[in-house]
Amino acid sequence: QVQLVESGGGLVQTGDSLRLSCAASGGTFSTYSMGWFRQAPGKEREFVALITWGGGFRHYADSVKGRATISRDNAKNMVYLQVNMLKPEDTAVYYCAAERYGSGSRPERREDYEYWGQGTQVTVSS
Repeated sequence: QVQLVESGGGLVQTGDSLRLSCAASGGTFSTYSMGWFRQAPGKEREFVALITWGGGFRHYADSVKGRATISRDNAKNMVYLQVNMLKPEDTAVYYCAAERYGSGSRPERREDYEYWGQGTQVTVSS
């Protein structure tokens, strides 16, 4: 059983940057591909970014491409999401998720992820 805990959210202004963190415990972190998703009020949870278990492949949603960077530190069991040039439409609860040995071929499929965190709120004011 893998536990995921997100942190780093908050209230920021348009154009600011944030680094979200996700701490994993209870499993062999290096065997899990890690994704970030977000859910805005009244909307479905949507894919944001993925990094595969080996770290060799990263994939981003078009909405954050060029503004976001996903990274991982297997020694610390951590995955990060850096988002720059934040916009009001980035406002959402951000979740990290884990898929064991995920290939990254279908990063948007929520059902492929076995574990989810509780989320961290990001609010971007205009």
